[in-house]
Parts: sequence; structure tokens; C-alpha cells
Amino acid sequence: MKPLSQTWPDDLAARYKARGYWRGETFPAMLRDRAAEHPDRIALTEGDTNLTYGALNARARSFGAGLLARGYQPGDRVLVQLHNCIEFFTATFGLFAAGLVPVYALPAHRRTEVDHLLRKSEAVAMITKARMDGFDHGALGADLLGDIPALREVILIGGTGDAAGLPDLEGISGDPATLPDDPDPQSVAHVQISGGSTGMSKLIPRTHDDYIYTLRASNEICNVTAASVYGAVLPVAHNFTMSSPGVYGALHAGARVVLFPSPVPDAAFPLIRREGVTITGLVPPLALLWLDSADRSQADLAPLEVLLVGGAKFLPEAARRVTPVLGCTLQQVFGMAEGLVNYTRLDDDPAVITQTQGRPISPDDEILVLDDAGQPVPDGSPGHLLTRGPYTISAYHDEAGANTRSFEDGFYRTGDIVIRHPSGHLTVQGRAGDHINRAGEKISAEEVEDHLLAHPGVFDAVVVSIPDSHLGERIAAFIQLKQGQALRALDIRKFMRTRQVAPFKTPDDIRFVTEFGTTAVGKISRKELRNQLRTAALAEDAAADTPTEAENT
Repeated sequence: MKPLSQTWPDDLAARYKARGYWRGETFPAMLRDRAAEHPDRIALTEGDTNLTYGALNARARSFGAGLLARGYQPGDRVLVQLHNCIEFFTATFGLFAAGLVPVYALPAHRRTEVDHLLRKSEAVAMITKARMDGFDHGALGADLLGDIPALREVILIGGTGDAAGLPDLEGISGDPATLPDDPDPQSVAHVQISGGSTGMSKLIPRTHDDYIYTLRASNEICNVTAASVYGAVLPVAHNFTMSSPGVYGALHAGARVVLFPSPVPDAAFPLIRREGVTITGLVPPLALLWLDSADRSQADLAPLEVLLVGGAKFLPEAARRVTPVLGCTLQQVFGMAEGLVNYTRLDDDPAVITQTQGRPISPDDEILVLDDAGQPVPDGSPGHLLTRGPYTISAYHDEAGANTRSFEDGFYRTGDIVIRHPSGHLTVQGRAGDHINRAGEKISAEEVEDHLLAHPGVFDAVVVSIPDSHLGERIAAFIQLKQGQALRALDIRKFMRTRQVAPFKTPDDIRFVTEFGTTAVGKISRKELRNQLRTAALAEDAAADTPTEAENT
């Protein structure tokens, strides 16, 4: 098994400790301390079920001990694919307590992504729910169990049907006295995922010290205290929902987390009022949906004090509507699972809040904005964003090629084009590479192209991003068919479903073309071709004065 690690140069590590960013905190100690301080305070609310800090800590420790009793060893990796439920926290804090390492998958992931994550992380177990959003994850887990030699066990919540023989999380328990000592704060606490530059996701190891620093700092910036009520609207496996300030930030503060079953206004607005939610986070498309619904219904969201919007750029026109329509303060967030997180501050000038995506958490977040030649650009000019700091990784797990491309002299090349203002605030201009930021999901154009090329009727395919006022960016696929083939967009979408990938990777626009341009030597430059097709699509959209939905049937 390849070791998991995340390290910083000795001089930087010493600085981060000396300045109090890294304090030797760990996740098992965090929950244990909060449970000791206020065991009867409610930590989690899911529907009509409330779980106190004391009960959460007890359940998690018992579950972690139960895993050790089943033969798991500290350092083993376990894939966690769960929706917004109390069991997510029982599972993750149980893994932390046992010295095991959670690897997070999203509920929308299907066989292709889950198989990749299991193999890449060398996970020995998987924790999931029997069914989520109508999909049989239990059956998928049982199928993978027979295909991946390293996968010893799939643990379910609510096992039924084909997955009835798999163990249920609720039935696993043990003696907490068997749990190991707290881990090294510099060891890897959990593994998150990033969009793949050449297809599938990369693994991002995060340490206890670096990640808990982001929780503590985010709580201070967002004014999260023990009296706060955080609404987990987006999937809890997203870094945004975990740590900005997120569910883990709220638990670090001793606050209460309310788990939302659905983000749609008809379900979310009554929950905000009933549970007194004071702070929550949305991606721009959901924020627009909430704004439109609240505008029409004159919804009363009086408890809500702060709305964080992140994951993709929030346009100023929409940002200016938040306070008058929803009655709360907008806080923009721009960050990444690799580390750097920026917030507008609650006391920033309104123009700064609506027109920028914030400034970094830490005084020791080093920011470079460079031109294509690698030279610094002046404030106010767009350039490539590079960063390093006390919570930004220095390497992906087991990705030699990606590490060479993404890390330069200790700085992480984010792939974003930004403008830095004299105040230190950043305005995001877009992506530099071939990633598409669709509603906060970073999608590799090459990965989608690979799936399209697997269709027997497709000769070639090029995928590009198109600006979209609702999604931020949408996926546009240009497809060249093999001779004699006649396909519709509907056929392509049906085929994508057979590829067992997350639904959000299916192209929004499908445009059929007869040929692609070539370079001077007769070869297709994928990068240049994507640029040309994107430019042509934008010109077509502008001429039509409406977003083109070619062949959308």
C-alpha cells in the first residue's frame, strides 16, 4: 500500500507552528473535547432526530472500535459515500477515532468514479447507503466487492434487496477502550478529491493540523460560535460544505448542524425557519433559485444571518440581490480542496462583497498572479493564480505527472485566472485549463471526451466550457460522427448514462459538426481546437442572442 502523507518544508512548518496556525489538534480530540464540554448540547439534526455531542462521540467511538474488532488496522483507508445524514458523522468520526482514513466520494458518483477512487486509494472498505436518490448503491457496492481484490467489505446503511447480506453500520460496535491514542496531528486525517486534469479525480491528502486550522480560521471570519446553527444544504462530502466553515467548522465551534434532505426552496425555506438556521452555503445556481423563489413568495427567512456562495463565480447582478431579497449578509467564498480559501469579510464594503470572491484566510497565504510567461502581473490585471500556505497541499497522492504540472517551487498552480486588487481581494475570471466549472463541480473536458469517443457511432468529440448565467459554465460537446451514422443528442445522453458516470458530466449542449480544424502540420491540437470551438460557440450564441441548445431533444 502506497503511504499517505502531506509535508511542508521544515522552515515553513516551523513558521506555521510558531504563528499558531498548527496547534496539534486532531479530529478525534476535537469531538471528544466538545462532548466533554457540553455533552447534552445538540450537535446534529436530521428531520425529527436530534443527536447530542455526547451521543455522537459515544456512537462514533463504538463504531470505530467495532471496525478494529473486525480486523481493520490504523492507517487503512475507507471510502465513504453518503448523503446528508447523521450516519456520515458516525462513520467519519468513528474512522478518525480508530486511526482509519476516510476517502470521500459524492452521492452522485457512479461505478466509474467509485471504482477509480477505491483502486487509487487502495481502500479496504466502503461505507454507503443502500439507496440514494433512486440509485442502488448497495448493489453497486456488492458488485465492486467481487471485482476489487483489496476491497474487503462494504458496510451499508439500510441494507435491503440484493445488498441484504452486507453488514449494516448500526450493527458494528466495540469497546472504546481498544481505540488507539490520538494520531500525529501532522498525519493525514482524510482524503478529498479533485477534478482530474487527464480524466479521473486526483486524491488530496489533508492533515489534522492543516485542515483544523481552516475550520478555526473560517469560524472567526464567518462569526460562527456555539450559538450558530449551520444548514448543510450541499452534499456534506464537498470540501465547501465541510470546511467553509461547514459542518466540521460548526462542530469545532460546538454549534448545531441541520442536515437538509433537499436544497429546493419548498423544502429548505421551512427548515430554515423551523430550526433557526443562521448560516448556510450554496453554489450560484441554487442561490439564483432561492432568490427567485423568495422574490415571488416573499419568503420569511428571518433566522438566516449569513449566506455563503461559492464553488463558482457569483455574478455581481445576482450578488446584489441577496440582502434585499433574503434579508441576510452575503459572504462570497472562493476556494479549493487543495487548500487556499478566500472569503469576503462580513464588514467589507458592499461593492467588495458583490464584485469580488474574497481574500485569503491566512496572513501566510502567499499569492502569485503570473502571466503566460511566468512573470508577475500588476494588481488589476488578469493572470494565473499560484499559492502556498499553511493549509495548501504540496502534492497529490501518487500522481507524479500531475504533481510536476501543478506544483512549482512549493507553489500550487490552481488553474484559475484571477485579478488581484490592492486590498488583496481576488476576482475570478475563469479557468486556465480544460476544466469546466459546472455549478461548482470541476469536470475534466478530456474525461467527458473519452466517454463520448467510446460510442461506436462517434468519430471524434471535443468538449468545451460555455459561460452560463445559471450554472456558471455549461458543458458543450462538439461531435463528429462516423460515416453513415445518424445520431441525435438524445442518443448521446442515453449512451452517457450507460457509462455509469456522475450525471453532472453529461453534456448540456450537443452540437454535431462535419469536421474539426487542424494545425499547420495536419494534427489536431486539442487545446487550440477547444479554444476555437469555444470562440465559435460564443459567437453563435451572441448572434442568436440566446444560449444555443442545439439538438436538445
